[in-house]
Formats: sequence, C-alpha cells, structure tokens
Amino acid sequence: MTPYVLLDRDGTLVHDEGYTHRVADYALLDGVVEGLRALAAGGFRFAIVTNQSGIGRGYYSEDEFARFQSHLVADLARQGVAIDATFHCPHAPSAACACRKPAAGLMDRIRAALDIDVAHSWMVGDSERDVGFARNARLAGAVLLRADASAAPRVARDLREAARHILSATRAAAVAGRDAPTAD
Repeated sequence: MTPYVLLDRDGTLVHDEGYTHRVADYALLDGVVEGLRALAAGGFRFAIVTNQSGIGRGYYSEDEFARFQSHLVADLARQGVAIDATFHCPHAPSAACACRKPAAGLMDRIRAALDIDVAHSWMVGDSERDVGFARNARLAGAVLLRADASAAPRVARDLREAARHILSATRAAAVAGRDAPTAD
C-alpha cells in the first residue's frame, strides 16, 4: 500500500480562471513543483481529484477537460513530478451525485485504480469541499490552501507550505508510534 497526496486541481495546482479548461489559460501556481517534489521525496505519490461541473453545465466537453489535464500532467512530468491518475466528477451540483466532493464517491474509483494506503494519505485543496472529502474518505488529513493563510494548523499559502505540514505531521506520528494523524 502506498501513501498518496490527493490534489484538487483548480486553485491548488493551476490558476482558477473559473471553469478552467483551455490549454491557452494554463498557468501552474507558484510552489507547486517544489511542494510536490518534497512530498515525493517523503514517499508520497500523487493523484488529482477534481470537481468539474463545467462539463455538466455544458461549458466545455470531456475532451476539452482531457486535453487540459494531459497538458498539466505532461508539464509536471517534464519537471520531474509524476501524477498517477486523475479522478473527476463531471456533474453539476444540481445532479446531487455521489462523486462530487465533499462526497467520497470517487474513493471507490481511487481504491480500484491505485494501491492507496488511505489511512496515510492526504488531500490538498483550496475549498472546504476538499477538507470534507478527506474527512468522508477517511484520509489521514487535509491541508487547505489559502493565500492569506494564518498560523492555524492545516492551512497553507501554497503547496510548498502544505508539503512541509504533511511531512511534519507524518514524521511526528511515526515518532509518537501512532498509526497516522486523523482528519479534522
């Protein structure tokens, strides 16, 4: 079993332009590559878990989403960061589906596709939906990215800071002999 950091996409890895789907609008956020490299050195693998309601609302297609996603994954790979898989919910909020974060419906697909150690895996995102997903999926924890992050635990300005928090919490749990920290 492998510990993963599950990553939201828009606002976490790339600038959120509002229904971001055009490769021309692609812009990786500061600290992403450095944070992911630090987490990889700490033994984590990565998967992207993202709500994409723009598909369900008819703003863009699955093919447009796939093109943008391929561009992101290839860009990160060129910089030495491997993304193992992407899981997305294409539904509009009104669909009331089980796969839209914060619901944990995507975890069934994640477990089927990855050798994930859920109890030692984390979620990083820019929304309370991501924190709720971590809780509902029973992950070790979540880090919420906020540009105005305070000193509050599990809040970070960028992925570099999120990586420091996750690695520190993981080391502390190992030293204390605990299995893993728990989600808030």
